Amino acid sequence: MTTLTFAKAINLGLRKALEQSPKVLLMGEDIGALGGVFRVTDGLQKDFGQERVVDTPLAESGIVGTAIGLALRGYRPVCEIQFDGFIFPAFDQITTQLAKMHYRSKGRLTLPVVIRVPYGGGIGAVEHHSESPEALFAHTAGLRVVSPSSPAEAFAMIQQAIASPDPVLFFEPKGRYWEKGDVDLDAAVDAPHPALDTAKVLREGTDLTLVAYGPTVQTALKAAETAAAEGTSVEVVDLRTLSPLDTATVAASVRRTGRCVVVHEAPVLYGTGAEVAARITEECFYHLEAPVLRVGGFHTPYPVAKIEHDYLPGLDRVLDAVDRSLAF
Repeated sequence: MTTLTFAKAINLGLRKALEQSPKVLLMGEDIGALGGVFRVTDGLQKDFGQERVVDTPLAESGIVGTAIGLALRGYRPVCEIQFDGFIFPAFDQITTQLAKMHYRSKGRLTLPVVIRVPYGGGIGAVEHHSESPEALFAHTAGLRVVSPSSPAEAFAMIQQAIASPDPVLFFEPKGRYWEKGDVDLDAAVDAPHPALDTAKVLREGTDLTLVAYGPTVQTALKAAETAAAEGTSVEVVDLRTLSPLDTATVAASVRRTGRCVVVHEAPVLYGTGAEVAARITEECFYHLEAPVLRVGGFHTPYPVAKIEHDYLPGLDRVLDAVDRSLAF
């Protein structure tokens, strides 16, 4: 085991993919000589050259459009969108071209494009730098949407995403980039499917299921630990992939516990938690002891840095939802 930051784990996962296939190439703004704003691609252009780690113009639509053309020619491009709020100029390319060409061609064309998106809050950034737009892409058929929650998951999942024949939106919780964890760099990485599509139970419990993904998984684990000190046994499920959604793992957990709380940074209204709540209500209706509750951001634009921690779902708000669920 090697202790790595979240960012370094992604870096080494990208490095491994570049080493394994000459068809893999990286594209993005300032990812080469600078190594990216968060230094996730640090050192890769130096070792693999400017033709495989490409500094692009500041034009997200052009980045994704070029990646689509490269994928049609047999390459596996990995695009970096510098910040979550910058992805919208490429929204048309992603949702009307990248997501649909495989279906339109009756399966004859594949587009193995990965779009890396640093997302979420907690870093004190300015406007348009702390968005959580994952539900917009999970709603679009033809896209895989994933979000790792730890360095070990990031190392494995970025390689699985690159190996996938499908386009993958790879949402990286930027507020966790500097957190450290153990990573087995020599472990064999499972094939992309079904490993990339499977949720994981990170902590077992009997009283309530707490569902999270990406940046809120660590918050959920802390909430479970705090609840345990108060005599409540909370099970924590990491979704890992938002589309396709592994309902079976979540439902199996809820059938055991009878209660479910979903937490994410994105606004609650029309968010991923709503889809989880609907599916669990449909599949576990006779097992539920309380309504499925959701904890997330508010239905407002992301606030200025000084008050972002009032917006983000912290430990107290998660524990409040746990208490409300147990009170039914």
